[in-house]
Amino acid sequence: MTAPVPPPYPPPPPPAYAARLEVDYTPDRNRLTAFFRLFTVIPIAIVYGVLTAGGSTTTVYANGAREVTQTSGGIVAGLFLATLLMILFRQRYPRWWFDFALELNRFGTRVGAYTVLLTDEYPSTVEEQRVHLDLDYPEVERDLNRWLPLVKWFLAIPHYIVLFFLGIGAFFVVIFAWFAILFTGRFPPGLFDYVVGVGRWAMRVNAYAFLLLTDRYPPFSLD
Repeated sequence: MTAPVPPPYPPPPPPAYAARLEVDYTPDRNRLTAFFRLFTVIPIAIVYGVLTAGGSTTTVYANGAREVTQTSGGIVAGLFLATLLMILFRQRYPRWWFDFALELNRFGTRVGAYTVLLTDEYPSTVEEQRVHLDLDYPEVERDLNRWLPLVKWFLAIPHYIVLFFLGIGAFFVVIFAWFAILFTGRFPPGLFDYVVGVGRWAMRVNAYAFLLLTDRYPPFSLD
């Protein structure tokens, strides 16, 4: 008599990714603020733009000729480059850099969620509100390959291509949702999940290729 075969156990789920985004769904929406959303978002968008954009233009007159020198950069580019160099040469990710990047991305995500009608609350510079973004702080020597940051931006190219088409879809979804909110006072739940999923996908790619928080390749998934 043969021994009974034990039932197969399902494989354990993969660990949570280093970047996680959730937005609380609100059934009843404010038609008035949705109608004027492109205007009401301007002040806080300017704040975020000033905070993240950078660049300068210098005009030099030499021998009667006009020479224009333009440089660009800003906090986002500087943070990426500085983090890359620290990982590459020192195998360190300063905690205060991470904390700043986390709060900056949380703020930017709140502004983005408000812009695409996922929330009606005006974006706060401090409070989490209905937009929940979590990033895991990496232990560099244990979790990160010091050379991989040099090529992560290149390895993520397939994601850029997919996100381009997903972004086009999200654009039309938001337009449809705008009309849906005006006439019904609701953002259709399925469309809401799609827009959040695109944002979640983009955030995972950002955490991998530019924030350099993880060496785990981002999944091709909206979940």
